[in-house]
Amino acid sequence: MALHFELVTPAKLVRSEDVHMVVVPGTEGEFGVLEGHAPFMSTIRDGALQIFRTAGGTPETIQVRGGFAEVSETGLTVLAEHVDG
Repeated sequence: MALHFELVTPAKLVRSEDVHMVVVPGTEGEFGVLEGHAPFMSTIRDGALQIFRTAGGTPETIQVRGGFAEVSETGLTVLAEHVDG
């Protein structure tokens, strides 16, 4: 089972892939998203997205600044104002 994850900025699609889990820096606190998560939306704060390709694996970290995260039946979409790196 995999979670479809997309990272988007106003300029381009940065990432689109199937992963195990993503930890998002929400404004109300960090939250992890796995496949089958209940749908919701959240604003995000400046911080690190942690992308786990496999269960128990080492996460890849991507710095984001501002934006929104949407969890839907099709997966997780992070709409970041800016992505560092």
